[in-house]
Amino acid sequence: VQLQASGGGLVQAGGSLRLSCAASGSIFSIDSMGWWRQAPGKQRELVARINGGGSTNYADSVKGRFTISRDNANAKKMVYLQMNSLSPEDTAVYHCNVHRDVTNINYWGQGTLVTVSS
Repeated sequence: VQLQASGGGLVQAGGSLRLSCAASGSIFSIDSMGWWRQAPGKQRELVARINGGGSTNYADSVKGRFTISRDNANAKKMVYLQMNSLSPEDTAVYHCNVHRDVTNINYWGQGTLVTVSS
């Protein structure tokens, strides 16, 4: 399983970014896909997750601002994170994740840095 994240960058507060993650290998439509983030000096935290059925859950801090979606149409599965109304508190390295419920195994991609300036 390989996960390739992209879309990070520098943005001003109030701006938007869209993160993308391409998942290849043995990824199944039933796997959950998600985004986690880790800010300097802080633990990694869940930002948003979408399961195989399309149900989503979000961290309270991003509800109403971020939207997660996925595309299972092709062999390379995609997961996206649309981030609006960004604030400096959203600055972090964002990691995409695939979670296989049946085995409780997690797969991680390399992070993409999001920096929000005030």
